[in-house]
Formats: sequence, structure tokens, C-alpha cells
Amino acid sequence: MSTPFHAESDSFLGRVDVVGLDALFSEQEKATALAVRAFVDEHIRPHIASWYEDAVFPREIVPEMGRLGVLGMPYAGYGCPGRSAVEYGLAAQELEAGDSGLRTFVSVQGSLAMGAIHKHGSEEQKEHWLPRMTAGEAVGCFGLTEPGAGSDPASMTTTARQEAGGDWVLNGTKRWIGLGTIADVAIVWAQTGEIGDGRGVRGFVVPTDTPGFTAEAITGKLSMRASIQTELHLEDVRLPADAILPADSAIGLKGPFQCLNEARYGIVWGAMGAARDSFDAVLDYTMGRTQFGAPLASYQLTQAKLADMAVAINRGYLLAHQIGRAKDAGTLTPAMISTGKLDNCRVAIGIARDAREMLGGNGVTLEHSPLRHANNLESVRTYEGTDEVHQLTLGRHLTGIGAFAPHATR
Repeated sequence: MSTPFHAESDSFLGRVDVVGLDALFSEQEKATALAVRAFVDEHIRPHIASWYEDAVFPREIVPEMGRLGVLGMPYAGYGCPGRSAVEYGLAAQELEAGDSGLRTFVSVQGSLAMGAIHKHGSEEQKEHWLPRMTAGEAVGCFGLTEPGAGSDPASMTTTARQEAGGDWVLNGTKRWIGLGTIADVAIVWAQTGEIGDGRGVRGFVVPTDTPGFTAEAITGKLSMRASIQTELHLEDVRLPADAILPADSAIGLKGPFQCLNEARYGIVWGAMGAARDSFDAVLDYTMGRTQFGAPLASYQLTQAKLADMAVAINRGYLLAHQIGRAKDAGTLTPAMISTGKLDNCRVAIGIARDAREMLGGNGVTLEHSPLRHANNLESVRTYEGTDEVHQLTLGRHLTGIGAFAPHATR
């Protein structure tokens, strides 16, 4: 039996582009994606298997990412790159094609920590932190989630008490905080009013060398192993009065939610990078793997699975593209973000799992990327809002009824 014809693609997205996605993007946008892809090929792919196996985040790569221009990418001023939302999305999917952990670093640093300062900070806070963070000279983390307050941040128990002299004193614990053990600055959200009243939540810029601030790495992870997740402890952390994020936009939960939406937007694209890489890995494997005298790619079951993967990935890119153009146009809504985060994560994890299955026994090794992607996507699917949170966000959009708690109100 002859070897099947292997069509090449002129699309910058490669062989998976079956609907002409390439035409949707400008030359500048494609150049940005290809520059990040070259970075991933040089700095991430040769090492990611060992980083993942050894549970190592490569701290030395941070300044390289700064030089690449992907830290705080969508923001302007203060040394930030000031690129479009679509360019940032394309960069995110290229980084996640390398590994979710490395894309997550860019998200925590840029969308969450830098985003909080850029959106809500004072001029002094912006000038002090943003140039260093966009260059990769300083690392930030974002302390919102707590051991008992994940999907319900209004129930956080971390407190900030202002004393007579103006100083703030913070006490509490945050959990599942990316980068905490290597961060130079933490954006910590705390209750300044009654516990359980989200209207009293405020954000604080906390240098991590402040007495009383400690961070402990969470170990034993089966996902996101080339990434850092931590628990933060704040014990009588004393801050000056000007440590608070002063903008009116930072009062209450709307402050952290704006930052979370920035991170969720990156996930809409990033998940497609993991899906595309899984597809490419299994396409190459089935083209070269011979069983029963013929390449696996020549069998009908294999081609049916590849076709379904390609259709799902193209649909995901179309969704990401629509959401990205809306973000650049200023018409993006929370329902759009929830739609993209919900569906693209579900699509990506399904493709990664199917690709692992098609690799047979070889698919459980770090020689091949799909199972690593699938494991990582378990975390990506969970953080920045679980499936259920986004389903309820869409449910509220569709019905006008909030159903996040048993006492749902109109």
C-alpha cells in the first residue's frame, strides 16, 4: 500500500487550517505569532519535558520573555508593548502550544498583576512597577483565591484594617496563587468592611519582602508541573496608606473581576494552542507509524478522528477571533468571554485526550505532548472560573436571573 499524500499548508496555523483562517489575520498579527513560535521552538520545546518531569519553572526565561515583548502585551505606556488584543491572543496560543505553564506565567504576570496596577493603580505604583515587570526584571502575583473561597470571592476572610496613622494591616491566607514564591510584588485583595460583603474588597500592592508576608509552593501536582502555584500567608503585614489601589474601578469585586476577564481572554486563545499542538503531534505520528502494513493515517478510523479534531480546532479559532476583534473594538462582554473560555477549554482537553489515545502506549510518555497538554488543561479548565461558573454567567445573560447561590435573585 502506498504512503498517503501529506498536504502541506501555507497557513501560518499549519495543516489544521481547513477553512482559510489565515486570511482573517493581518501580516503584523501573523508576524507576531511566528515570532513567539520561534521563541517557543528555541527556548521551550527542547526543555519542556524535563521541566515538567522535574516540576521546574525556568526562572531564567523571564527576562527573555520580557525581551520578546509578551509581558503586559496589551497595555500601553510605562514601557509596556501596547499591542492589540488579537496579537496578544495569538501570542498566548503559541506559548500554550509549548506548555500551559509558560502561558500561565505570562497571564499571571501581565493580565493579573500588571493588569491590576495598570487599570487601578496610582501613577507612582505604575511608574515604580510596570517598566520593571514588562522587562521581566520583577515578577508579580495576584492574591485573590483562598482555601475556602474559590468561586465565591465575596466570602474571602483576608482582612485589611486601617490604623489611626493611615497604615494598613493585612491578615489572611491565599491559595492557588501563581508565582508567589518568586514574586517581587503581590496584588492582594482583602476585605476592608464586613466579611462576606464584596463591596468592601480592595486591592493592595504588597512588596513580598514586607515583614509578615510568606509564600509556600504547592507540591504533588499532577498538572501544571512546569509552573508555580503557591499559598500566601499574611500575618500583620503592615503597609503604608498609599499601598492601596486607589482607583474607583478597584472598589469591590469589580476590581479583581476586570483583571480575571483579561486572563480569561488569554485562555480562549491559549487553549487552542494546546489543541493545535496535540493535533500536529498525532498527525505526524500517524503518518509515520506503520501497523498491519500501512501507516495509521491511511485507516478510516484515524482519518475520521483527525477530521473531527480539525473541525473543532477551526471552530475554536473562529470563536477566539470573533472575541478578539470585539475586544479590540471595545464591544467585548462577559458573556463572550465565558463562551470562549468554556467551550475552547472543553474542546482542547477533548482533543488532547483523543490524541493521547491515538498515540497508543507511547502517548503516556513525555516524548509526546498530548497527555501533558491534557493534564495541564485540567487546571486551565478550572482556574479563572470553572465550567459551572461560566455556564451560570451565560445563564444569567440569557435569562436575567442570577443563579450563583441558592437564594437566586432577579
